[in-house]
Amino acid sequence: MKNRPRIGTTGELKFIVGQEHVIDFAAGGMPAVLSTPRLVALIERTARESLYTFLHDNERTVGAEIEIRHLAPTPLGQPVTITTRVIGSEARTVDFQFEVRDAHEIIARGLHKRAVISVESFAKRVARKSAPH
Repeated sequence: MKNRPRIGTTGELKFIVGQEHVIDFAAGGMPAVLSTPRLVALIERTARESLYTFLHDNERTVGAEIEIRHLAPTPLGQPVTITTRVIGSEARTVDFQFEVRDAHEIIARGLHKRAVISVESFAKRVARKSAPH
């Protein structure tokens, strides 16, 4: 890392819940709502993008842990705002707290940890697992 993010560094992502974000079992009266797996991916993206300016060109961050409480449903077409905030940084990891809101309420909150990796080392590790045995 060029330098560590300061405690309180934030990231934000705003989006409208689209068909690509909703559960795949919306049938038989079950409404189309934001799915937890899609929400997790967008939380990770928000945290990842907030760290870009702190990384060297050959570094990226990858998700290492996530603890989420998905508290309320959000229907198709509704606006959502994800806010991540750095709460700690040690060695090669950065810890975040996050909150997700729709137009009515907090819909999710939790903790997320990202690991800083070297692209070259990571690619070598993946190649070893991809090689035929």
